[in-house]
Amino acid sequence: MTVAEGRIGGYARSVPTTASIRSGAGQEPRRRKHTRDRRGRGLRGPLAPPQVPLALTRAEQFDELVLDAVERLERRWPRLSEVELAVEEVPPADAEHWSDEAVPLGRVITDRPGEPVRIVIYRRPVEARAAGRPELADLVYEVVVEQVAELMGIEPDEVDEGRDGE
Repeated sequence: MTVAEGRIGGYARSVPTTASIRSGAGQEPRRRKHTRDRRGRGLRGPLAPPQVPLALTRAEQFDELVLDAVERLERRWPRLSEVELAVEEVPPADAEHWSDEAVPLGRVITDRPGEPVRIVIYRRPVEARAAGRPELADLVYEVVVEQVAELMGIEPDEVDEGRDGE
């Protein structure tokens, strides 16, 4: 026998002998993970499959809003598929890219030789101007429409005919 039974404090426990330590025979087998409902706390384990996002970060939610806005516009303006989109946290500190606005909400970058035109939406300034998620979705759409209008050299009302003319 490689494991001697001993009693400590009235409880029986396995005590490995020197022979079992050398051979590795005294190692305890791996225990199965408990999957039963212990102490009424519910079953352990994942709440949803790994491919289902339980919560998106604010940045990921914002990215989704920008993509939704562009998808809406691509139906009417297929050439938008050639335009590169970017979301940045804040506008660059250099004031040369700022127009009359205090803080720009977006920007069109056309001066990149050999690369596609890029529309940049600035997440933090847009989020700061929105009171809630529905208003944020509307504001993101408006900013994307304005940037597309600037890119095409037309009025924002022409880009999105369903617009109120705000």
